[in-house]
Amino acid sequence: MRKVFYRGRFIFIPLAVAAFLSLISFVVMQLWNNLLPDILHLGTITFWQAMGIFILCKLLFGFGKGGGRPGWGGGGFMRARMAERFKNMSPEQQEKFKAKMRDRMCNWNDRGQGFGKFDRDWNDFKTEGEAKASGE
Repeated sequence: MRKVFYRGRFIFIPLAVAAFLSLISFVVMQLWNNLLPDILHLGTITFWQAMGIFILCKLLFGFGKGGGRPGWGGGGFMRARMAERFKNMSPEQQEKFKAKMRDRMCNWNDRGQGFGKFDRDWNDFKTEGEAKASGE
């Protein structure tokens, strides 16, 4: 049984993808043609236009949450692993880790405050000559 599936997967997988894409395109076409002409006064579309809209939307908005590949979005496995490591750290190690991540991400969570550490420290920045002149 396994050998049969192994041989047939080169034919089965592309056919399954084509069937799924066709089904989704048909659903998009039906929804568009039954809803949008009455609501937004748009024209009807063909099957191929619906497939193009579906593919365009997938390219623009992504393919879902993901989670299968580390570092590509969902990251369920990696998130759980990092949470476990963080839980086992001492408070000093946690603070050191947080500081390191803030430094790496340029204080990404401080979105309303300009460019993170660079914006906050800009006014405190002195050149080497200014520091010597002020006696620091």
